[in-house]
Amino acid sequence: MTSLADLRKSYERAELSEAASHADPLVQFAHWLAEAIAAQLPEPNAMTLATVDSRMRPSTRIVLIKGYDDNGITWFSNYGSRKGQELAANPCAALQFHWVELERVVRIEGRVDKISEAESDDYFASRPLDSRIGAWASPQSQVIDSRAVLLANAARYGARFLLQPPRPPHWGGYRLRPDTWEFWQGRKSRLHDRLRYRLDSEQRWLRERLAP
Repeated sequence: MTSLADLRKSYERAELSEAASHADPLVQFAHWLAEAIAAQLPEPNAMTLATVDSRMRPSTRIVLIKGYDDNGITWFSNYGSRKGQELAANPCAALQFHWVELERVVRIEGRVDKISEAESDDYFASRPLDSRIGAWASPQSQVIDSRAVLLANAARYGARFLLQPPRPPHWGGYRLRPDTWEFWQGRKSRLHDRLRYRLDSEQRWLRERLAP
């Protein structure tokens, strides 16, 4: 059996220099995300969301980015889920994209707020029918007796709403407004490139290189 200590990889695909990176981190992110999509990576829109509860106990999970602009990064979830409860207690969170095949990581930190009900309604209406029913059927993060509970709930709400399930009041979008970005490009000899962008006192992006 291969020893975990012997698992190593040399990162040699690309580099990340100040000259080749954009001064605006959102533009740099858009460029890297577009490259991840173009490379046909498996779920390039998957990101890790890290939150902290009221006891300062951290937790992470994978969510899917559903939009980004100057206002921030958007995803959707059940407000009553563990992450929803933790964001209600502490709205500071972190996101991370790991595009293994491109040897790249993007880390984003900031404050999270719920998006407007109108935005949540619009996105919910665009989801497949089974996903809309699923939002009603799953009491996310709660203990259930078996999978049969979910199937029974889905059948019940499917019969109730037919083809037009409305958005549940406990489900909607979140938006993280970044105050810190980091772009990581793997390099040979573990001398990786790390560029961090942070807002200065005048709300301008300051770009700086971090030691790997």
